[in-house]
Amino acid sequence: MQIEFKAVDPNNYVECVKLNVKDDQKDFVAPNWFSLLEANYENGERFPMAIYQGETMIGFMMYVFYPADEDYPLDSWWIERFMIDQDYQNKGYGKESLNRFINYFRSKYGSIGLRIATEPKNEVAIKLYEEIGFVKTGEFVEGEAVLYMKV
Repeated sequence: MQIEFKAVDPNNYVECVKLNVKDDQKDFVAPNWFSLLEANYENGERFPMAIYQGETMIGFMMYVFYPADEDYPLDSWWIERFMIDQDYQNKGYGKESLNRFINYFRSKYGSIGLRIATEPKNEVAIKLYEEIGFVKTGEFVEGEAVLYMKV
């Protein structure tokens, strides 16, 4: 499986915006167009990336650094968005993408903590994150369950 990450730029942003999750997953992840707007217009260090399998864009991910605030009391890195297009789900791309991202993140930032959050009802995502090595913290941010991993 040849998974790689590429910047979202003027050449591929429309393709990124057209990626979709299944209808029953739409309440679990913000649309990619919204994530791209956040990356461009909100404060913070947000890093959007398109996920490719070969030459085909199959998903989207955005990671971010948040300084401590009233929502979460620790300076922390997060996988803020993660999605695999509905046509490419259940083929191992999600797990492979997360594993490759963790290796990328570790090589760029060292062995530090990384968090991800999801709707508590999103059992498929929670199972995937736990298989990768994330552990539920018992915390909730904006109603989402927080999982943590030291990469």
